[in-house]
Amino acid sequence: MIIFSSLIHFLILILPVLVNVAFVTLLERKILGFSQLRLGPNKVSFSGLLQPFRDAIKLFTKQAESNYNVNWKLFFFSPVIILATVLVLWRMAPLNSFSFKWPIIIIRLLVILRLGVYPLLVRGWASNSKYAALGALRGVAQTISYEISLALIIIQFIIVFMSYNIKDQIILQYSIIYISPILLIMWLVILLAETNRTPFDFSEGESELVSGFNVEYGATGFILIFLREYAIILLFSALTSNIFLSLNLFSLQGAGFTTIVARFWIILRATLPRYRYDLLIRTAWKTYLPGALGIISFFSLVLIF
Repeated sequence: MIIFSSLIHFLILILPVLVNVAFVTLLERKILGFSQLRLGPNKVSFSGLLQPFRDAIKLFTKQAESNYNVNWKLFFFSPVIILATVLVLWRMAPLNSFSFKWPIIIIRLLVILRLGVYPLLVRGWASNSKYAALGALRGVAQTISYEISLALIIIQFIIVFMSYNIKDQIILQYSIIYISPILLIMWLVILLAETNRTPFDFSEGESELVSGFNVEYGATGFILIFLREYAIILLFSALTSNIFLSLNLFSLQGAGFTTIVARFWIILRATLPRYRYDLLIRTAWKTYLPGALGIISFFSLVLIF
């Protein structure tokens, strides 16, 4: 009975997430179309409203093909694992008052978020393609470089609020409102690198790597990979509104700000060119890491004295 109840609760949360992911893809295609002075999806249903579902049906019903020498088990199960990881993050994320009962929720989120590196590396290796392997290695290096700064920013909140629970942090959020804009800018740039989005989309860089780690994936594997990408964008958008503005995702203000942050990802894709990979790594290790350490040191000294 407990397992059945947990499954129902999981589906109640996850199905709306997947539906929202579908409409985020439609929103992205519409914004990119308007930015390039062309029409986006506008044929299926009213103004292309059902275009994401049509694309999903097409991809799920296509025959999955790949090289004959791939590692079949890892090749097919790694997209499932990476999507399951994000769905578990959605299940655990402190996005409403009912989620605050989780102890040390921040540590749990960090641990599960770090697991996403392994399926990325496995996808590139199991494809048995030098393009996919190189794209996976670049993606892992990029993710690890910014994971440290992301963890340090979150640790800074733990140090200031003396709590692992985001509920306590939200109560005291406005005590450091004067540094919130700086942290918000650092947070958003790091999340762009974490999600492999423009201008840091090197693991999917078509011009350099022929689509990177996912070059051998099509049909179901392809759609699972990009469901994960858009699901984690929505998750980070919701966490941004929750942590920095203390907004509940299930309120009108929280949902509106989450949509605004998600549009931020899309607008950057339409406006910014791709960054250079060496500059990205240099920025991670020589700018954001010292900056995050400096913020932690400052607040540690303030609390001590």
